[in-house]
Amino acid sequence: MRLRYLLAAAFAACLAVAAPASGLNPQHAGLQVALRAQGLYLGPIDAIVGPRTLAAVRTFQKSHDLHVTGIADGSTRRALGPLGKPLFGSRQLAKGMFGWDVAVLQFLLDRHGLRVPINAYMDGPTVRGLERYQRELHLTADGDAGPATFAALGLQTRVPVRTTPASAFTHYVVKPGDSLTAIATRAGTTVSKLAQLNKLNPARPLLIGTKLRFEAAVASPTAVTSTDAVQVRASLDHWATYYGIDPRLARALAWMESGYNNAEVSSVGAQGIMQLLPTTWSYVETVLLGHPVAHDADGNVEVGMTYLHHLLGAFNGNEKLALSAWYQGERSVRAQGPLQVSNVFVADVLSLRDRM
Repeated sequence: MRLRYLLAAAFAACLAVAAPASGLNPQHAGLQVALRAQGLYLGPIDAIVGPRTLAAVRTFQKSHDLHVTGIADGSTRRALGPLGKPLFGSRQLAKGMFGWDVAVLQFLLDRHGLRVPINAYMDGPTVRGLERYQRELHLTADGDAGPATFAALGLQTRVPVRTTPASAFTHYVVKPGDSLTAIATRAGTTVSKLAQLNKLNPARPLLIGTKLRFEAAVASPTAVTSTDAVQVRASLDHWATYYGIDPRLARALAWMESGYNNAEVSSVGAQGIMQLLPTTWSYVETVLLGHPVAHDADGNVEVGMTYLHHLLGAFNGNEKLALSAWYQGERSVRAQGPLQVSNVFVADVLSLRDRM
């Protein structure tokens, strides 16, 4: 994943265009399409704010009596009319829609090799291209771009996406010997709150296997919250076994990424034992699992093993290709094969596995 971490730093989290930039931000494709519609930008739709894009922004601002800054701020986007809004990821897209976000979607599909027009209109070719992309990513191929598609695109391209907040709950499955009182005490909540949230009658027996929900501020009572090596290994072994992954491979990968340190945060925001970016976490929750996962050490391992299981499946169980995809990205491996830096990482992990 580290190569993808470095790529992530190339994307800005906002649309401010203060100076010519060599970095690519897919949101800027929407800006270029809007400027092209004004007859001010005739360059390629490449999402790179170079001198021509910057000059077009300034010319537009001057002609509309706006403060000439070269920054595509809210006032500038409003003046651009229907093509100046909304930002990509802020609404679900369906056939017939028109706007900035549609242009960004088309740009992203085009970059994935799906030849679609970049005209800010959700037309037939765009819908068909989207359906193909969704099939490739094992999403529901309905031709609508919603949270699952946005999560997939965000993971693969690092586009800053305005995502829908995840459900504010975590969960716990009742085990033999549990009681509602004991669970509530360990979780730091009350029996009444727990019963009300889960629509339970506290006077009735609590059935083994019942899945309880907690408010996000409450930790799961059995979650691994520290980075004690014994606890981390137990968590790794549990989730690896759950997904049919070699536990030694899981331990080796986690050790290479963080040294079993859940407090580890990289310079680009990769977090925890498995060193996961927020976009990877969102992809796993939204696309692979379909439910939120607690943001603790055990949850970090669960998300990491879920994603590794996905990669192993995507490459027919080939561990070397799956680990390369973990390091440099799934689509990158498919497009150009493992890079040399990935080969070194994979060799290190597999060598370490034999000692775990």
